[in-house]
Amino acid sequence: QVQLVESGGGLVQAGGSLRLSCAASGSTFSRYTMGWFRQAPGKEREFVSRISWSGDTTYYADSVKGRFTISRDNAKNLVNLQMNSLKPEDTAVYYCAAGGWSAGEWSYVSDDESTYAYWGQGTQVTVSS
Repeated sequence: QVQLVESGGGLVQAGGSLRLSCAASGSTFSRYTMGWFRQAPGKEREFVSRISWSGDTTYYADSVKGRFTISRDNAKNLVNLQMNSLKPEDTAVYYCAAGGWSAGEWSYVSDDESTYAYWGQGTQVTVSS
C-alpha cells in the first residue's frame, strides 16, 4: 500500500511558477510509476504527466509540454511537478497517483487514470489572469 500527500498548491499570477510535491509512504515507492492528474471545475480529471519507477522516462500532456517538469527522488519517497509559465487554464485540483506495481509484479500503466491504484487528496492550484 502507498499513501500519498500532495503539497505546494496555491494562488499564482499568470506567467508565474509553482512546485508541487507528493510525499509517499511505504517501502515500495520506488517500484511505482508516479503520475500527476488534474481536475478543473466542471471537467473530468485529466492526465498531466507521469514518470517511470526509475525516473528515466517521463511523459507529458501536450497542454503542459515544455512548461511542466516531473521528477522523483526515490531515496526520499518524493515526486515533484515543477510548473512554469502558468496559465489560467492550468487552474485545477492536482492529484498525485501511483500505479504500475501490483501484488509484487509490474503491471500496465498509462495516461489512463484507471491504471493507477493509489491517489492523494489533491492540492488546489489557481492561476489568475
